[in-house]
Amino acid sequence: MINVVRTMLVSRPVRDAVAYFADFAHAREWDPATVSCVRLDQGPVEPGARWRNVSRFRGRTSEVSYRLDVLEVDRLVFTGENGSVLITDDLRFTPVSADSTRLTYRATFGFKGVARLAAPFLRKDVNRLADDVAAAVPRVTGL
Repeated sequence: MINVVRTMLVSRPVRDAVAYFADFAHAREWDPATVSCVRLDQGPVEPGARWRNVSRFRGRTSEVSYRLDVLEVDRLVFTGENGSVLITDDLRFTPVSADSTRLTYRATFGFKGVARLAAPFLRKDVNRLADDVAAAVPRVTGL
């Protein structure tokens, strides 16, 4: 299992930041590895909402199905899964000022099957991916 944590500033009030990140389709904007992210259902963004995310990692494209599990006023939790990985994204939002928010982004990658054997060798690449997200979020949110 690989865990990463990054903290970044978002130039939006907490309420707006949570609303923005709750729609996982916005991952195209803040996650440089995301090639596409499409909502699979309709209606309000609420727990149970689902997305298909296509990302590029280590030169390969993979598809992960994501589900919003927790939607609170200051926290979001998404679970992503395919045949080789289970990903949990836990986003926590703390007000810094009236118009800025500290986002603490925790991602846990649990590899399945033979992919578990590769986990120690993927740690550096997963950390680089987290660094790329931490660099992109302030740019796309205006900081």
